[in-house]
Amino acid sequence: MSYQLSTLPNGLRVASEMLDNTHSAAFAIAVDVGARHEELAENGLSHLLEHMAFKGTSKLNARRIAEAFDLMGGNVNAYTSHEHTVYYAKVLKEYGTQALTLLCEIVADSVFDAVELEREREVILQEIAMHQDSPDDVVFDLFQEAVFEGQPLGRSILGPEAQVSAYSRDDLIAYTDKHYQPTRMVISAAGAVNHAEVTAIAGEFFGARQTQGMMMPPAPASFHTGRRTQEKDLEQVQLLLGYPGMPSSHEDYYALQVFGTILGGGMSSRLFQEIREERGLAYSVSAFASAYQDVGVVGIYAGTSAEKVPELLEGLKRVLDTSALGVSAAELLRAKNQLKAGIVMTRESSGAIAEWIARHLHVYGRYKTADEILEQIESITEADIRRVAARMFATTPAIAALGPQGSVAEVDFVAALAA
Repeated sequence: MSYQLSTLPNGLRVASEMLDNTHSAAFAIAVDVGARHEELAENGLSHLLEHMAFKGTSKLNARRIAEAFDLMGGNVNAYTSHEHTVYYAKVLKEYGTQALTLLCEIVADSVFDAVELEREREVILQEIAMHQDSPDDVVFDLFQEAVFEGQPLGRSILGPEAQVSAYSRDDLIAYTDKHYQPTRMVISAAGAVNHAEVTAIAGEFFGARQTQGMMMPPAPASFHTGRRTQEKDLEQVQLLLGYPGMPSSHEDYYALQVFGTILGGGMSSRLFQEIREERGLAYSVSAFASAYQDVGVVGIYAGTSAEKVPELLEGLKRVLDTSALGVSAAELLRAKNQLKAGIVMTRESSGAIAEWIARHLHVYGRYKTADEILEQIESITEADIRRVAARMFATTPAIAALGPQGSVAEVDFVAALAA
């Protein structure tokens, strides 16, 4: 590994890892801003801004940007989460300099053309409509609202249709000036890259920027035992249970990831075996552990027909009750190996490493090596799993359910799980 980190005088961090025998160059520009940083009247602006970055600079229009990346054999895109916005590109190694230059240009010099804004606004409104047509997406929105009731983390990343329809070019400029501060940005690179060159290009586009005023961190978030149900013309009931998890930087973060894998992370997991294989109640059943900077959530998802909901709840209760008592050595080994495989496979992609570096610098303030993470996972014991399980199950679950008429409104999910 050849990892290097530099910090520009204005606070912007530039990090790179040169990988031997790699024929690609990958870059990421990660900004420490997402839906949880938005005021209520700004909801959806982080996502809209990310879309507009590819719609033209003072030198290139949207078509020429697309053609330029295609010429490089490039994979370029961006995404917005509740806590971060990330722009990334991966190209053939001979085009690395051009790719990073163009990626920096679209973030530093987007013009937010009015015609392009109206066009992209319609694209996002279609995305919102598509999202509302997907039961899986809707129930996860309900889940986020239930767990983080009245908090920015409980809001949709896409934003409300009415607000997205009203945002102007001035709103985008003001939001960029407010949040795209050098101290909140990381530029990372991986693969066939040169650190000095990456740093020089970063300085060319962002070196003159200065942080404007003191940036206040987002309001602390907390887990809420909420309930959200919605009736919709569907064939199935979509159900999510939520329990308190761990923040990204918590010492038990990986122990909880292992426990989540044992619960519902694969075909040998307890949920899959009980709910799908033994009872045949669901095509899809799983568990996940989401982590934010100051809070975490463990979610359990399943979908089944309305008449099978009571049996589904009975099966879920059985899995949760037995899981609270501990896990076997074989289960622990399988879950560890699943997580370790994911880490090792990430190391095989320059694009994943570039994003990994940026995310680590934002979350931990440093880059955690794969060996360090693998060692943390390997050190987890059955006692660690019992400890995180006890902490998780000490709280009544949050509930989100979406289903056909009469299938969710009258069901006392909490009582069924506690019986």
